[in-house]
Amino acid sequence: MGPIGKLKLGQNPMATATIAAVVILMNFIVIASAADVPKLEIFPSQKVQRKAVGQAMILTCRPNVPSPNLVADLQWKDNMNNTILPKPHQIYQPVYDSKGHRIRENTGRNPPMFTEYMTGTESLALIINHLSVEMEGKYYCTASYATNEILETSVTVKTYVGITWTNAPENQNPILGEDYVVRCEVKADPNPTIDWLRDGDQIRTGEKYVVETNGLLIRNVQESDDGIYTCRAAVLETGELVERTIRVEVYSRPAITYLPTTLEATEGKPFSANCTATGKPVPEIFWIKDATQQNVATADRFQVNPLTGVLNINSVTQDDYGTYTCIAKNDAGVVDQKTKLNVLITPSIHFLYNVTGDSQKEIALTCRAKGRPAPEITFSRWGSDDEYAAGVQVDDERITLEQHFDEEKGESSGTLRIARAQRSDDGLYQCKARNTGGTAYATGHITVQFPPDFSHMKDLPPVFSWEERKVNLTCLAMSIPNATIEWRWNGKPLKDLNDKNLQIVGTGPRSDLIVHPVARQYYSVYKCVATNILGTSQIDIQLKEARVPEPVPAAEPKQLTATSITFDIRSPPVEFGMPITAFTVQYKEAINPDWSTAMNRSWSPDSPYIVEGLKPQTMYHFRFAARNQVGLGMWGVNTQQSTPKRSAPEEPKPLHSPVQNDIEEPVVVSPYSDHFELRWSVPADNGEPIDFYQVKYCPGVKMAGTWHELENQCQSVEVADSTSYEMSRLAGNTYYRIELRAHNIIGFSSPASVIMKTTRGIDVIQMAERQVLSSASIVGIAVGGVLLLLFIVDLLCCVTINMGVMASMCRRTKRSPSEIDEEAKLGRDEKQPLQTPTESIKQNSTVEFDGKFVHSRSGEIIGKNSAV
Repeated sequence: MGPIGKLKLGQNPMATATIAAVVILMNFIVIASAADVPKLEIFPSQKVQRKAVGQAMILTCRPNVPSPNLVADLQWKDNMNNTILPKPHQIYQPVYDSKGHRIRENTGRNPPMFTEYMTGTESLALIINHLSVEMEGKYYCTASYATNEILETSVTVKTYVGITWTNAPENQNPILGEDYVVRCEVKADPNPTIDWLRDGDQIRTGEKYVVETNGLLIRNVQESDDGIYTCRAAVLETGELVERTIRVEVYSRPAITYLPTTLEATEGKPFSANCTATGKPVPEIFWIKDATQQNVATADRFQVNPLTGVLNINSVTQDDYGTYTCIAKNDAGVVDQKTKLNVLITPSIHFLYNVTGDSQKEIALTCRAKGRPAPEITFSRWGSDDEYAAGVQVDDERITLEQHFDEEKGESSGTLRIARAQRSDDGLYQCKARNTGGTAYATGHITVQFPPDFSHMKDLPPVFSWEERKVNLTCLAMSIPNATIEWRWNGKPLKDLNDKNLQIVGTGPRSDLIVHPVARQYYSVYKCVATNILGTSQIDIQLKEARVPEPVPAAEPKQLTATSITFDIRSPPVEFGMPITAFTVQYKEAINPDWSTAMNRSWSPDSPYIVEGLKPQTMYHFRFAARNQVGLGMWGVNTQQSTPKRSAPEEPKPLHSPVQNDIEEPVVVSPYSDHFELRWSVPADNGEPIDFYQVKYCPGVKMAGTWHELENQCQSVEVADSTSYEMSRLAGNTYYRIELRAHNIIGFSSPASVIMKTTRGIDVIQMAERQVLSSASIVGIAVGGVLLLLFIVDLLCCVTINMGVMASMCRRTKRSPSEIDEEAKLGRDEKQPLQTPTESIKQNSTVEFDGKFVHSRSGEIIGKNSAV
C-alpha cells in the first residue's frame, strides 16, 4: 500500500472518504489501460498444470487483442523451444480390397503432440495424446501483432505417476491349509500408501494377517477366509485414493478317495471301475494307460466321466491288461494314483474224450482247460450237483481227483481216476473248469466193459404153455461190449438140431426162442449162453406145462343180511408165475336139485366176495372155483347157508376219516366253523328198500371222560333220496355228536355215531378294562330271551293240548296203529319166501373191485383184473 494507504483512516473521516475515492479511480484507470494492452491467454489459466503420466491433455492459446485480424504466426513451442507442428493431413488409403483381402497394414498414427485451430475461434490448441515424463516442462505460445509487436505467454506442465494396479487380480484363490499372499501391487509417483479392509473393517497386522508391500499375507488359510477384501491405495501429495475389490475363494487340492489297487475285468464282457476324488473346485478326472501314456477317454471301447471318474469298457480284451493312472486335477493342484487291471479269461475246455475200460481195472478221465487265472477243474456225475473233491474221495477210496495248474500259461488239467472200476461207474461225467471269470462245462462218458450178466433174470418166473400153444423164451444178456447168444438143449446147440418146433430169433444181446410144444418133451429146461471178449455166462430158462387151479379149499360166510352174503374165500395153492385171476361161485336154492339153472358170479381176487339179490329167509347151496390163464378149475368147497329174515337196514357207514386227537374216541374235524356236510355209503337194506335216513346232531362237551349232550339244542332231520346232508348254522370250535340211522318199512338200523368238531370262527375280543355290554350284546340277550320264552310256551302247548312245533315233531316219530298192524302182517308173510322172477334167478353176473368201488355186471363168467 502507498503513502496514502499509510494514513490512519480513523483520524479524519473526510480524509478517509477522499482517499477511498482516489484509490477506486486509480484502479479503474489501471484496468482500462490493461484492457487495451494486446496479449495471449492460455486456458486453463493456471500457470502450472499437473497431469498424470499417460493421460491426454489440451492447452488452448487465445489472442486477447483489440484487433484480432492483426495477429499473425500464432504457434506453440515445446519444452525444448521447438515449434510444435500442426497435425499432418492424411490421405485415406483402403486397408482391404473389394474382396475383403488385406492389402496393407493400418499404420496411420497421430504424432505424440500437435496443434490445430479450434473451429469457429482464433484459438490454437496444443493436444498431447499420451503424456510422458519427458514432456514435463514449460510450453510457450507466441504470435506477432500489428507486424511489429511480439506476443508471448507460457505454461508449466508438471507430470506425476497415477495409481496403477500392476498385480492385483480381482479373483484370487488361496489353497486350504497353506499360507497365501492376496496380491495387491500398485505403482504411483509419488509412492502410495496401502491398507486393507474386509467387510468395511480395516485389517491390521496380527497372528492371522500380515500387511506386506506386495499384498496381504493370510496364515493357514481356512474356508472361513472366503470373502471380499478391499485393497486401498492413497497418494497423500496428490490426494489420489483408489480402491481395488478382490474376491477371495479358498480352493483345496484334489485328493483321490477311492481307487482299488487292483481291478479285475472279464474278457469279452463290459467292465466298470470308479476313481473318486475330492477338491475345490470339483476336480476333473483322467485315466491314463501307463504302457502307451494314452488318455483312454480318446480310445475306442472306453468312456470316462470326468466329473464322477467312472471308467467304462464296452468289451474287455486281453490287451487292456496293465497299469492305469487315475489323475485328478483342478486349479489348486494335481494328484495321481495307480491301479492294475487284471483281465480274467473265461475258462474254455479244449480236451475231454470219452474213455473205455474193463471192469476191475483202472479208468482215467482227463479234462484240460485254459483261462486266466488257471481254472480249477472238478468232476461230477451227470444229473448230480455233488462234485468230487481233490484227492481221494472219503465215501469211495477207489476214486481220486488229480489237479494240475500252470499259472504262467493259464492252463490246468484234472484227471478222475477210478481204481477197480465197476459197472456202476459207467455213465456221463461233467467236467467243470472254474475261475473268477466264470465256469465252463463239458461232458464225457466212461464206458466200463464187463462180461455177460444175467442177474436181472434170476428172479423171473418160469414160462408156461398149454394146449400146444407157442411160447416165447426171451434171453437178454447185459454186457459191454454186446454179447452173442447161443441156445442149448440137453447139452447140444439148438442150431445143430434143425428142429422146426424150435425157432431162434436174434443172436444177441437179445435172443428169443420160440417153442411149439407139440409133445411133452418140449416142456424142459433150455440153456441160454452169452459170450463177449471178457467172458461167458449162462442161464437156464424153464418151460412148464400150465394147468387150471386146484379146487378152492374153503369159503366161509363172513357177513349175512336178508338179501346178501359176504364170503371169506381161501385161495388154493398156486405155482409161481400162474396167479389166480378170478374166483367164481355158483349158487342155487336148496330146494333146486339142478346146478344147470344155478346163478353164477365172479370176482377179481382183490374185491369183496359179496353175493347179492338173495331171498330173505331162504336156504342156498354154494360152490366155488378158481380161475387162471388156463381156465376155470374144479368146483371146490360146497356149502349151504340160509339168509335171515327181513329186518331193519344195516348200519350206514359214514365216509369221513377221523383225526385221533381225542383220548377216548376219534374226532372228525370240519373244515368250516359254521357248517359240515355228512356223507355215508348205502348199507344193505335187509329185504326192504331204504326209504330215508335220520340224522341227529347235538352239541356237547366231555367232562371226566363222559359225553354230555345239550339236549335242548339237538336237531334231527330225515334225508330221502340222498346219501349226504349239510348241517348248517353250527357254532364255531364246538363238538357235535352225530347219529345216523337208515330206515325201511321194518324200522331203523342201529345208529352210526360220529364225533365232529367245527373249526374256530372269528374271535371276539373283549376289553378287560371296562365290563360294559355293547349294543350288539344287549340285542343278542334280548333275542335269546324271546326265543327262550317261545320255547317254554311251545313246551306247555305240547304237554297240555298236544299242539305246537314240538308236538308235531313227536308225532312224526310215533307209529300209527295201522302201521303197526301192517308190520305184524308182514311178519306173518315172511313165512313165505318173496316171489322173484325166474329170469332174474338164472341171470349170470360178475363183480369186480377197483380198490374203491364194487362194480357188478351181467354176462359171461370171465376172470377180470388178471395178470395175463
